Amino acid sequence: MKRIGEHAVVLGASISGLLAARVLSEAFDRVTVVERDQLPDGQRTQRRGVPQGRHAHGLLSKGAKIFEELFPGILDDFVAGGAPVIDGPAELRMRLGGHLLCMDGEYADLSRTYQPSRPHLESRLRARIGALSRIKVIDQCQVTGLRTTSDNGTVTGVGVRYEGSGSEDVIPADLVVDATGRSGRTTKWLVEMGYEPPAEERIDVDIMYTSRYLRPAPGSMGREKVVIIGHAPGSPKGAEFLEEEDGRWVLTLIGYRDHHPPTDPAGWIEFARPLVPDHVFAAIRDAEPLSEISAHRFPASVRRRYEKLTRFPRRLVVVGDAISSFNPIYAQGMTVASLQAMALRDSLSGDLDQVAQRFFRKAAKPIGVAWRMATGSDLALPQIEGPRPLPVRLINSYMDKVLAAAETDMVVAEKFLKVQYLLEPPTTLCTPSTMRRVLAAHRRRRSSAPAPTH
Repeated sequence: MKRIGEHAVVLGASISGLLAARVLSEAFDRVTVVERDQLPDGQRTQRRGVPQGRHAHGLLSKGAKIFEELFPGILDDFVAGGAPVIDGPAELRMRLGGHLLCMDGEYADLSRTYQPSRPHLESRLRARIGALSRIKVIDQCQVTGLRTTSDNGTVTGVGVRYEGSGSEDVIPADLVVDATGRSGRTTKWLVEMGYEPPAEERIDVDIMYTSRYLRPAPGSMGREKVVIIGHAPGSPKGAEFLEEEDGRWVLTLIGYRDHHPPTDPAGWIEFARPLVPDHVFAAIRDAEPLSEISAHRFPASVRRRYEKLTRFPRRLVVVGDAISSFNPIYAQGMTVASLQAMALRDSLSGDLDQVAQRFFRKAAKPIGVAWRMATGSDLALPQIEGPRPLPVRLINSYMDKVLAAAETDMVVAEKFLKVQYLLEPPTTLCTPSTMRRVLAAHRRRRSSAPAPTH
């Protein structure tokens, strides 16, 4: 790739920030990543700025492919560090909308999935970034604001304060990338500089999820490495029980609005009882606790429509949760961050002043796909307030039939998972061949249903 600048600065060593730094290193002589936290050593240490790191995480197949493209061999690094690999349907128990996806047979061509814990994934990613000579990471460094030209038309750097010494400095930059998270610091900076902030779309979900690390008895889970129980009609609750490194599992219990899970050990276990099958509950109940119960509350999914702004400072880009922050139960965040990194890579050509406009337009498509999938699923719950136009109602009705067909039809189950893992667009579930299979399964269920009694 042709060099377009001397120095780029990334604000935040989040997943999105590190991925952005990797692609920027192809187009800039130097890249500096500025991080507020003290970055931990080791693959189990939790980071203060990632409260969700103590909960169940998933790297979807599309994200894994992009990670491997940007950092060849990193998936093998995950496995070498003990991350489980899911190769077939017998290892994945997924019940969504009340429908258990088929666990018999084999996938035809679905990519294997990797299950590193969040600290493990971050530690491997930081190690790869640290090996790149063009990238420097500075931790314990607080961003105090942007620096711009006198007319606020172009960003020229960032002001920082070093937490250890308390001293302040300005880091000049040809491009600044804001990866500081869902708080969206750029929106505040835009107003201070005389710009309109981006319009926001918001779905209030008021989710709480509580998690604990456990060590089940060897063999108690059989072949299963992943148990995902999604919300269903009449049950705005869910559970995720995932194997991680060294025989450790994490159980995350989820509840919307008035159905938040408790945090006392006895109540927490009882919350899980009606959600999971008997053998899973037995494994959870008898497992050795490895941590306290951690709680995290997520108020709303937010999407900021930067691509619709007509005025925006030159040489400033916003990535990650600062653009789109999704309901975490769908495990889209890291994969959408990787898709944004590829959109940024594709935008690093031509006029440096136009990088942001090109990026926002390119990133809007993958963000939009993930947003519609997540918010559509949330709006299937009557407890969630939000617009439900006819297309949303029709899609949710059809998706219920897809999931019902996926109970017994491995072809439909695999196609659904490819969409869920962001490998294929949702429209692939509406091809004539797939619709025929879905409707055939629907007819079989109707014909086999017992006749109504009076």
